[in-house]
Amino acid sequence: MDDNLKTKENFILFELNNTTYAVKSLLVKQMEMIDEITPVPNAPEYIDGIVFSRGQVIPVLNLRKRFGFEISVYNLSTRLIVVQHQERSVGLVVDSSREFISLDTSTIQPPPEYISGLSGKYLEGIATIDKRILLILDLESILKMSDTTINN
Repeated sequence: MDDNLKTKENFILFELNNTTYAVKSLLVKQMEMIDEITPVPNAPEYIDGIVFSRGQVIPVLNLRKRFGFEISVYNLSTRLIVVQHQERSVGLVVDSSREFISLDTSTIQPPPEYISGLSGKYLEGIATIDKRILLILDLESILKMSDTTINN
């Protein structure tokens, strides 16, 4: 691809711990309010359980727990963003989500090297829109559990 060509990519924005994150909209199947989550024994601590949504059982990954943030109780703003990655559906619990944007891909920068540790490994890139920083998720890294991946 020619680097001089400007291309746009669509993203769903969500809030988590007072920070704005983005996930590629092509990967998002649906967004829902949190209903009933069924706990699963011996699941990793960042898996809240499973939900039954649109005829499918979906594991629920709490991004606050995955990122090591303080846990908060679900409220009316809490959303479940169901993403599709490599033929797997996974629900991501976020604080809120209401925005859809189209970004020029040339505005997306790689994460700085000094955050490439634990927190940076979950980021695909960083963009700024009107003085607002957007952290773009790397779903593949988020869905990895040690040496295995979340399957359903």
